[in-house]
Amino acid sequence: MTDGGDNAPQPPPRPQREDFARDPARLAAIREAIQERAHSRPVPSAADLARRRSLLDAAKWVLPGLALLLLGSIAVWPELSRLMNENRAALREMARTKVESGNMEGAVYRGVDTHGRPYMITARLTHQTGPDRVDLTDPEADIFLGASGWADIRADHGVYMQHEQTLNLWGHVVLYRDDGTLMNGSTADLDLKRSVVASDDGVHAEGPFGILDAQGYFLDQHAGILQFTGPQRVIRNDDSADSGSRTPKSNTP
Repeated sequence: MTDGGDNAPQPPPRPQREDFARDPARLAAIREAIQERAHSRPVPSAADLARRRSLLDAAKWVLPGLALLLLGSIAVWPELSRLMNENRAALREMARTKVESGNMEGAVYRGVDTHGRPYMITARLTHQTGPDRVDLTDPEADIFLGASGWADIRADHGVYMQHEQTLNLWGHVVLYRDDGTLMNGSTADLDLKRSVVASDDGVHAEGPFGILDAQGYFLDQHAGILQFTGPQRVIRNDDSADSGSRTPKSNTP
């Protein structure tokens, strides 16, 4: 407990207005420094002002243009992505196609007949033996017959003459038409220009008409004619079960 003697701690003095009085000498020094700094800054010339004005005018056009370009890139990015994916797919397809010493894998040949109907020939392996002849391994021909009709014919081997538009097939030859006709044989010759398929070797055919074995056949796809040649054995779908073999005919439409 403290007494009221002279040794008691005294409170700090209260601030007085004179403590914040301005120092004229200090203010004069600050004013002089500001003036020196202002005089040391170079005054821009008319050319400098014109150059700055040009930069400002250019910025008024460049900045909105960049903004429009950014917005446009965002809008067209999906299309660019699709094109990039298609190009990558094309490069992968080209990588699968190997060309070496006239050999090619996955070749595709396209053309049209005299009636403007398209056809397409594909093969697992091709060998270019001359300016016109192409030897095919596992060839397949897709032929458009008109009126939404089509035919597909494939074989083990073939020769495609590009200028003549002929295709000779041998091995296991299978021809299928969209009307349900299926024919199996050992050879077939195609005149792609005239849309004709013919064979002189034995053929086994099945279809809406029934079952038929013949020595050969002739198919004119443009005229819609299918004829079987030589001795034949026919079992029609409307025949009775005990009808047995049919008499050989020279042609069966």
